[in-house]
Order: sequence, then C-alpha cells, then structure tokens
Amino acid sequence: MLIKPKKNYRITTTSHHRFRKHKNLIEDMPLEQPEQVWVSDITYIGGRANNCYLALVTDAYSKKIMGYDVSDSLATDGSLRALDMAIKQRKYKDKLIHHSDRGLQYCSNDYQKALKKKKIMPSMTGSYDPYANAIAERVNGLES
Repeated sequence: MLIKPKKNYRITTTSHHRFRKHKNLIEDMPLEQPEQVWVSDITYIGGRANNCYLALVTDAYSKKIMGYDVSDSLATDGSLRALDMAIKQRKYKDKLIHHSDRGLQYCSNDYQKALKKKKIMPSMTGSYDPYANAIAERVNGLES
C-alpha cells in the first residue's frame, strides 16, 4: 500500500470581498488572434523558507506571458506590476478582454482603474472553480 504525499497547496484567491465582480465575457468565445483575451492568475512559488507569489498576465491565444511579477505578498501591487508590463508589450490596439478569477487583486479599485484607463474590458470567472480560468491555471502548472 502506497500513501500519496500531500500536495503543497496555497490559497491565492480571496473572492469574498466588497468589490464588484464582472461577468464572464469569454465563455465559449473562439480565440482567433493574439491580444484578443489576456488571462491573469497568481500562483505560489518557492519552499517553506521562501514565500513568493508569481503574478502572470498571459495572452490566451498565443500563450505568451505578457507580464509577470514576483512578490513576497498577495497585495494588489504585484498584479498591477504584471499588468503594467503586459500593457507595455502590447502590439495591437484592437478590443482586448482581461479575464481573471474573482480575486481581490483583480477586483480592486486600482486594478480596475488601470484596465479602464487602457480601455481593456474586465471579465471574470463565474464560479469558484479554478478550471473556469483554465488557460491561466495551465500556465501556472495546475492543470496538465
């Protein structure tokens, strides 16, 4: 009999908050070109001694990482730095949707203000299921 080791699991999404949650705009949407949809997520990296969080903004079509930030906390600042890096790499000026989970970082006033300033439409998962944001989760290595 083999005992499977427990997976090192950290919760990075706090979706019980006072901020507005947006509708899922990408459900069943065909991806036809780069920079049509960006997906964002945060994942825990490091061991017990090194607590770090990696915020990623990934192009859903090409799977290119457009922006990233490594931080020692789950504060909104790390996600904003990743978004800022992604915006600086943006090549196309067509309509862009930013899709994420309903985490506090993405719903915060500062993050939503940054999206609005660049005319990027917010979209969020409609449930607590991590597979609802499967593209971002796949990049983070949570889905095979």
